[in-house]
Amino acid sequence: MIKLVVFDLDNVIIDAEAIDEIGKLMGVEEKIMELTKRAMEGEMDFKESIEERVKLLKGARVDDIKKLAHKLPLMKGAKETIQQLKEKGYKIATITGSFDIIADIIGKKLNLDYIICNKLHHKRGILTGEVSGPLVKKTKYEILQRLLEDEGFSFDECVAVGDGANDISMIESAKLGIAFNAKPIVKEKADAIIEKKDLKEILPLIEELEETDEVNLEEVLDKKKEYEDKLSIILKERDELNKEAKEKKELRDELNKKVKENLELAIEFRDKRNEINKIVEENKRLRDETNKKIRKLKWSSTGRKRLKLENKIKEIDKIIETQVLDMKKENELVNRVNDLRRELAKIQEDEKTQKKAIKLKKLSEKYHENVVKLSKEAQEYHEKMLEQFQKTDKIRAKADEAHKEFMKFRKLASKKHEKSKKILKRIKQANIEIKRIKSRMDSVNAAKSRKRRIVEKKRAEEIYKLFKDGKKLTKDELLLLQRYRII
Repeated sequence: MIKLVVFDLDNVIIDAEAIDEIGKLMGVEEKIMELTKRAMEGEMDFKESIEERVKLLKGARVDDIKKLAHKLPLMKGAKETIQQLKEKGYKIATITGSFDIIADIIGKKLNLDYIICNKLHHKRGILTGEVSGPLVKKTKYEILQRLLEDEGFSFDECVAVGDGANDISMIESAKLGIAFNAKPIVKEKADAIIEKKDLKEILPLIEELEETDEVNLEEVLDKKKEYEDKLSIILKERDELNKEAKEKKELRDELNKKVKENLELAIEFRDKRNEINKIVEENKRLRDETNKKIRKLKWSSTGRKRLKLENKIKEIDKIIETQVLDMKKENELVNRVNDLRRELAKIQEDEKTQKKAIKLKKLSEKYHENVVKLSKEAQEYHEKMLEQFQKTDKIRAKADEAHKEFMKFRKLASKKHEKSKKILKRIKQANIEIKRIKSRMDSVNAAKSRKRRIVEKKRAEEIYKLFKDGKKLTKDELLLLQRYRII
């Protein structure tokens, strides 16, 4: 867990190089800038560089430098970044080769916890051209090591942010070393590089580092296993629901097939009924037309009258043939016979009409019988049609119920599927997290290994100095010196 964040001051916390700005007060900014550049790029020893630059500041007024300090611009995001880090409980320090007159004012403005810097010497408010302080002789690594020891922190609980060559030692030793708009030599040594002039850019890096520390790989793997187990159960439930849905769908389709078959049969009965009804209507029409013809015919029951007339005609004919009659009497009888014959002819015509009527009546009765018979047959088909429609309605009701069940199971299966997609997404996220943690662990382990070697080498160099001063080496110390080929 990170406890301390250490910043360089110039070009990191402030968007300026303080000594260059002081140089402008004395008109020596170009000379100072050249020396600063060489020092920051590692081309010149920092101690030599700082001493040479401070000499050029001799005669500068302290009050003018203080006024300058208040005007120096903060780096974009500096105030917000430091405030957020402090709110999270981190201690904030600046370890800078810059000077107390500047650093104290900036430190108070930002409420820094530690301000470690060099001191400009002055008499009566005028700079003497001399400088002293921890960063004249010591490296930032050594200063940081002392600060960590005093606070009970370790390098693994520290983040260092810098831009120049003199920041490399603390950047290499911290758990997370950030090169902020830095020189190429610094970027080569850093764990992370920021090219944007906005100090807020360091926040995600620190947050990611903390997340990596907090998230245990085993926990993520366990979580992934938990998700996979849940997914297995949900997929099984989904498949069972899909199976149920499939069965209901097949039942629905089978019932709908029966509905179709029954409808076709019902329609067949209906068509047959309609066809017979057409024949019924035709027979009704023929019957009614026949009855109409019958009603138009006129006849009477004349059987006896015809017989009487025939006998009477025979009787008169016999009289005419057998008796001698006078002319008048004979004419009367002849006229009488003719009248009777005419009357008989009428009776004979009436009988023909009667026969025709009887024939038509029989035909009408035949048509009527057809109407009755066919109507009964049509009614039978009608009842069969209704029966099929009723069966169809019952089957359709079952099909509708099967469809509802199908939709219910499909909806439940869809919900399970959507849930499985969410869990799959979590598994993918877990895989990404696992990959990220492993990658970060590899990077951290590599960085730790590199930093451990740096720390060991520095310790070996310190031991060697003591050895040259006459200190007797232990076996482990001797092995350490041999490992780094110091002896």
